[in-house]
Amino acid sequence: MVTFASFDDICGSAALVICPLVGTAQGIEPTCYSRNVEVAGNLIFQPATCFIHIVAILMTAIMIYHIRVKYTAVGRKEIVTFFYMYILIEFLAMFLDSGIIPTASTVYPWFAGIYTGLISATYWCLLVNGFVGFQFAEDGTPLSLWFLRLSCLVVFGVSFFVAIATFLQFASFTYMNPAGLWVVYLIWPVICVVVYIVAQLILVIRTLDDRWPVGDILFGTAFFAVAQVVLFAFSIQICDAVQHYIDGVFIFTLCMLLSVMMVYKYWDSITKEDLEFSVGNKAAVWEVKDPLLAGSSPSGGVGLDYPEEDLQSNYRGAPASLVGGVSGQQYYQGYQSQYPPQGGYADRY
Repeated sequence: MVTFASFDDICGSAALVICPLVGTAQGIEPTCYSRNVEVAGNLIFQPATCFIHIVAILMTAIMIYHIRVKYTAVGRKEIVTFFYMYILIEFLAMFLDSGIIPTASTVYPWFAGIYTGLISATYWCLLVNGFVGFQFAEDGTPLSLWFLRLSCLVVFGVSFFVAIATFLQFASFTYMNPAGLWVVYLIWPVICVVVYIVAQLILVIRTLDDRWPVGDILFGTAFFAVAQVVLFAFSIQICDAVQHYIDGVFIFTLCMLLSVMMVYKYWDSITKEDLEFSVGNKAAVWEVKDPLLAGSSPSGGVGLDYPEEDLQSNYRGAPASLVGGVSGQQYYQGYQSQYPPQGGYADRY
């Protein structure tokens, strides 16, 4: 049973990044964990989870690309910050989960502290993005962007300090009673996600005619909930059932990737690009303004280019082309019964 300010049960079920640094001087060892593999003489821990980290990095890079090319979408710069932070978390988690940075190393607590700070800041970034659609500050403006960046930096700084102080035991923090770390690592993410979900449901129901984005929210919520339940409740059972090939951390990482993908899907479904200002590949259509190159409309103004009159007869009422400075219609007017006209062409020249 999970107890407040205690990682004993949690770390006993799953091999979290912070588990080697809390509880006792040697950390807390999980009851069941994924098998290790040897690559070039080096042991790689959690190989299946590392594969998901790599997939997450690639998928996030693709999502960032699609966000950046959606030039005029609402909240584009704000939401891309969230995905940049998530990709940093996946990079760090890959090195920490795999043991590339050994848990016995003196730098491991510092990287684990950075990892903890990034998690808290990323969830805060998601929460702030949940209010961008309400336009309390116009998206993409310095006010909106710098509020997001500075507030994320503050949250990162506070969480990093709590984590590193707990790991190294200073400023009244201790790894034997990591209450502050318990809050920033477990409680804070849940609060941010709940507020984000409620804000988005209000936004969709009150301001949008389309209800399909609600499905994206529900799917993302389901993936997030499954990730937590599997990690904290069924990690040991999964690990034993598949003979230690994977554990709850693998399912957790996969479901978190799917929930992040649903955040992108939701944002993409509620934002429309203004095509008037977007950059496209279609050739421009040019309109001819020169009256000498345009045809004559029935009203005498500039009309169609190259009208069909040019293919018709120039005699008996049809609009005629210019002949010798006068129109054929003017020349033959009044002389329908005489040809050639009296005076001939010489009188006109």
